[in-house]
Amino acid sequence: MTIKMEQKQLIDLLEQMTLDEKVGQLLQLAAEFYSEKAEEKTGPMTDLGLTHEDINNAGTTLGISGAKEAIRVQKAYMENNRLGIPTILMADIIHGFRTAFPIPLGLGSSWDLEAAKKVAEVSAKEAAVSGLHVTFSPMVDLVRDPRWGRVMESTGEDPFLNSRFAEAFVKGYQGNDLKNDFFRVAACVKHFAAYGAAIGGRDYNTVNMSERQLRDSYLPGYKAALDAGAKLVMTSFNTVDGVPATGNKWLFREVLRKEFGFDGVVISDWGAVIELIPHGVAADKKQAAELAIKAGVDIEMMTTCYTENLKELIEENIVTESTLDEAVLRILTLKNDLGLFENPHRGADVILEKEVVLSKEHRDIARDIARKSIVLLKNEHVLPLSKLEKVAIVGPAADSHDVIGVWSWQGKKDEAISLAQGVAQIGAEYVIGKEAFDYFKPSQAAIDEAVALAKEADKVVLALGEEDWMSGEASSRSDIRLPQAQLDLFDAIQAVNNNIIVTLYNGRPLDLKGIDSAKAVVEAWFPGTEAGTALADILYGEYNPSARLSMSFPETVGQVPVYYNYDNTGRPYKLGDEKYVTKYLDVSNFAKYPFGFGLSYSEFAYTDFELSSHQMNSDQTITVSITVENQSDISGQETVQLYIRDQIGEVVRPVKELKGFEKITLQAHEKKTVQFTITEELLRYVHSDQTFASDAGTFDVMIGSNSRDVLTKTFKLLK
Repeated sequence: MTIKMEQKQLIDLLEQMTLDEKVGQLLQLAAEFYSEKAEEKTGPMTDLGLTHEDINNAGTTLGISGAKEAIRVQKAYMENNRLGIPTILMADIIHGFRTAFPIPLGLGSSWDLEAAKKVAEVSAKEAAVSGLHVTFSPMVDLVRDPRWGRVMESTGEDPFLNSRFAEAFVKGYQGNDLKNDFFRVAACVKHFAAYGAAIGGRDYNTVNMSERQLRDSYLPGYKAALDAGAKLVMTSFNTVDGVPATGNKWLFREVLRKEFGFDGVVISDWGAVIELIPHGVAADKKQAAELAIKAGVDIEMMTTCYTENLKELIEENIVTESTLDEAVLRILTLKNDLGLFENPHRGADVILEKEVVLSKEHRDIARDIARKSIVLLKNEHVLPLSKLEKVAIVGPAADSHDVIGVWSWQGKKDEAISLAQGVAQIGAEYVIGKEAFDYFKPSQAAIDEAVALAKEADKVVLALGEEDWMSGEASSRSDIRLPQAQLDLFDAIQAVNNNIIVTLYNGRPLDLKGIDSAKAVVEAWFPGTEAGTALADILYGEYNPSARLSMSFPETVGQVPVYYNYDNTGRPYKLGDEKYVTKYLDVSNFAKYPFGFGLSYSEFAYTDFELSSHQMNSDQTITVSITVENQSDISGQETVQLYIRDQIGEVVRPVKELKGFEKITLQAHEKKTVQFTITEELLRYVHSDQTFASDAGTFDVMIGSNSRDVLTKTFKLLK
C-alpha cells in the first residue's frame, strides 16, 4: 500500500512539472556549477551555454565533496527549485572514499567476497556522512588486455569471479534498507556494455564481438550486479555491434529493460551523449539527443544535448513526451528510494564526518584487506624476511606515498603509509637511501647510493612499479614493461647482491622481463592508505600471503590478450616442436603467472579427488570432493578452485571455466576436505541461437590451486 501511495505521489509531482523542468531533471552537472566562487561557476556556464534556470533545474550533481558543502548545495538547490525537488549528489567512489583500499584488480586477487563487501560498506559510510548519495561503482567490465589502463577498476578476466564480486560490492554499498540506512549509498554498475573489450587495449576504442560472446562472457557481471539490486547503470563509451552504447536502443531497451527487468536509472558516462556525433551516428546535438533518449538514457552527464533539444524534439513529435516522462519518473523514483524527499541532506553530518572519515577503525580494515590482496608471485626461499637480517630497501617506491591509485578521488597521498614507514612500524631494522629516486630518470647519486646500500645488506627489497597516472582512464600502454631505468637499476643491484626481493606497485599485470632472476616477486598493486604496513606484514611474515591473481600476467606483451579460459582451435598447441599448430615461434602460448596463481609461506597438497558419481541427469547433482593438507609448519589460507570443461559443445567451449571456489584456513599439518556440487544449471552456456542451455555429453572437472595446476576427472551429463 505504501509503495503504491509513494508511486502515486511521484506521478502527481511529475504532472505538476513543466516541460522545461522535466528536461532539466535529465541533466547532470559537476560541482563547479554550484560553487560560491563566481570565477569557478561562470566559466563552465559559458562553455556549456547554460542559464541559471538550467542549473537550478538540473536533476543531479557530480563531484560535490564534504558534508558542509553538500548541505549548502542541497539547501540552495531546493530553494531555487520551484517544486522543492532535491538533487542527487553522485561521485566516483571506486575503492574507498578518504580511506583508500586496494584497487579493484587487487581486491579481485583477494578472492574474498566478504572483504569486497566490507570495502563497499566502509566506502559508503565515509561517502554518506560526507553528503554523497550515489557511487559510480562497481565496474564489472570483463578485462583480458592489460594494455587497457582501466583493468585496474575491474576484478579480472573471469565472468564467474567478476559476478560474485559484483554482487558483494552492491550489497556492501546499498545494504538492506537504502532508504533509511544513511550510512549507505546507491550503486551504479558500469560500463554497459563490454567496455573492457576495447580493441588493442586502447581506451574509448571500438568493441567488436558476436552477440553470443557478449551474452556468454561479458553480460553476466552486469546481470549479477542488477540481480543484487544496483539502482543505476552507466553507459559505456564503446560500440556494441557497430552502434555506440549510449545510443543503442537494442542494448538498453531490449536487453537491459526487457530481458534483465531493470527499472532503475540509466546514466551516460561523461560526455557520452554528445560523442555520438564523432562516432558518426549523429549529425548534430539534436540527433544525438534523439538517439540517446530513444535508447533509454535517463541522465546526460555534463553535456547539453537534452537541455537544448528535447523540448523541440517533443514539439516536433520526433520524441514522445511519454518517453521523457518515463525517464523523469525513474529519476524521481531513485530520489525517493534514497529518502531524499523526507531527508534531503540524508546522511550528511559535519560532526560525524570528522569521526568516521579515515578513522583508526577504517585504517585497520584497510590494512587487513590490503594484506589479503597482495600476491606472492615468486619465492626462492628468501621470504619471509627476519627482523634480524640487514635489509636494504631501495628503488623509486621504497619510500613513495604514491600507493593509493589514480581512482582514489578523496584519498590523500600524504596520509598513506610508505613501505619504509611500514617496515619501521613493525620494528624491523633496515637501511634506505636519502637521495630522491625518480621512477624514470633517477640521478646517478641515487643509483650509486642504492648500490652501496645493497652491497652491505643481507637482502635487498627493490621497490619498483608504475606511478599512479600510468594506469586508469585514458592510460593505455603499448609497452607494459617496467621503465628501462628500473630494469637498469635491477641489473646494477644484482651485480653486488643476488638476494633481491622485487615489490611492485602497479595498476595492471606487467611484462616482467628484466627482473626474472629476482629471488622473490611480490605483486602489491596499489594497496591504498595502509600500503606500507600491509606490504611490510607480508615481507616479514606477519601475514601469510593468500591472494591469487584474478588476471593473468603475460610472458611478454606480444601475447596479449592472454587469458586462461581461451577457446581451442582445430590445431591446438601442445608443448613440443610441431610447427603447424596455433603458436608463436618465440614464446609459449601461456601466461607467465596464470589466473588463480599465487604462492604462500605454507605448502599445500591435494589428494583424494573424488566424484560421487560419474554421470548425472538434468535433475541430479554430483558432489566433488578433494582433501587439502597443509604440509608446512605455518598456518595459511588456500583458495581451492573448481573448473569445468564441456568437451563437445554446440559451439566451441573454453578449455576450462571457473565454476566455484572456496577459501579455507589450515593450521600447520592440518587436513580438510572441500566439497563442491555440480548441477545441470552450472553446465549451461549461450548457444548459437542465444538460448542458455546445457549439452548432454562428457565434461572434465578440474580442481587445483590455480587455473594451470589442476587434477582432472570426467563425468557425463545424460539428457
